[in-house]
Amino acid sequence: MQVSVENTSALERRMTIGVPAERIETEVNKRLQQTARKAKIPGFRPGKVPMSVIRQRYEDGARQEALGDLIQATFYEAVVEQKLNPAGAPSVEPKTFEKGKDLEYIATFEVFPEFTVAGFESISVERLSADVADSDLDNMLEILRKQNVSFEVADRAAQNEDQLNIDFVGKIDGEAFAGGSATGTQLVLGSGRMIPGFEDGLVGAKAGEERVLNLTFPEDYQNLELAGKTAEFTVTVNTVSAPTLPELNETFFKQFGIKETNIEGFRTEVRKNMERELRQAIKSKVKNQVMDGLLAANPIDVPKALLENEVNRLRVQAVQQFGGNIKPDQLPAELFEEQAKRRVELGLIVAEVVKQFDLKPDDTRVRELIQEMASAYQEPEQVVSWYYKNEQQMNEVRSVVLEEQVVDTVLQKASVTDKAVSYEEAVKPVEAPQAD
Repeated sequence: MQVSVENTSALERRMTIGVPAERIETEVNKRLQQTARKAKIPGFRPGKVPMSVIRQRYEDGARQEALGDLIQATFYEAVVEQKLNPAGAPSVEPKTFEKGKDLEYIATFEVFPEFTVAGFESISVERLSADVADSDLDNMLEILRKQNVSFEVADRAAQNEDQLNIDFVGKIDGEAFAGGSATGTQLVLGSGRMIPGFEDGLVGAKAGEERVLNLTFPEDYQNLELAGKTAEFTVTVNTVSAPTLPELNETFFKQFGIKETNIEGFRTEVRKNMERELRQAIKSKVKNQVMDGLLAANPIDVPKALLENEVNRLRVQAVQQFGGNIKPDQLPAELFEEQAKRRVELGLIVAEVVKQFDLKPDDTRVRELIQEMASAYQEPEQVVSWYYKNEQQMNEVRSVVLEEQVVDTVLQKASVTDKAVSYEEAVKPVEAPQAD
């Protein structure tokens, strides 16, 4: 077998492979002999059909099958021989494809980038530390109460946090527009569910009252056809209902699946959940900074095949998340390219760190992580047992632990600054950078 390789770009390889005619004929004859043993042809007993008849009837199919298998086999042999690491399936173009002659074909494909991860010392990380104060716990209890608020019809003017039942019709230039009208809609004033000015314009309204609101859609409104346009909303208030917060009692506690029946026990359980959330938030922010630093310090070329696969994966996830009748390939690839590129780059860089430092999932950390996740459930021992009985779930946990070990490896050489902050600041999501 003759093999030659041409580098057509940083990652693309054009490999010419020659397969001797003798090897092709051997594979063709092998298939014809297999066919002869089971072929059923009128006038001949099974297994007694002359090879000339078998060849006449089946040789073309056997040759096509043999050539397909040989291309697949010899491509694999060639990349192993040339020590290449393909990042996707090759594009195959036959050069010669004639009976009795050597087969020669060209396989074009991309390889994984070869690089060494470096620049750990240039990475700066701000590591937050915080505690769950009693005031934080009190705030959380109020949030939980508000999330379980009930409403009772009130004979008074509407206030912020009241729930209104309304009918409304929206018009632009005197014409009703799609999605601008509804009947019997429940709206909590101050929730920010409607465009700016809508909810504020209903403060002070009473049941049976009609109000006309002249409002402007934000310039960055999600429906581009409405963005920046002025609309007139005619709103009829059907009912005004005042909020009633639940009492912190046994009935309330049971809604959260907590066995405790007193306020002290409930506070203890909520504090545990807050501390768990705090640890996860701090860990996540450190990880994001490390990953950003690794990307900045290690620019690499990304194989198109990997990028396309990741874009398609993100498309499927988007359809599964948002539903609808749209198919994944109907979503524009450009929507996902930036995220896909980041994920592929990080995947390659993290894999290289694992390889360079010979990292393996630490069994103790795997168990600790499983126990941490299981602690959020009523029967943590059963959850731990379930994980250890499911190899796929265990592999996912091991991947998370391995990624944490990569972060720890980088932190040993990075510039790390510790900063004490409040609970609220520690758990607050990092704002995405604004586009220019």
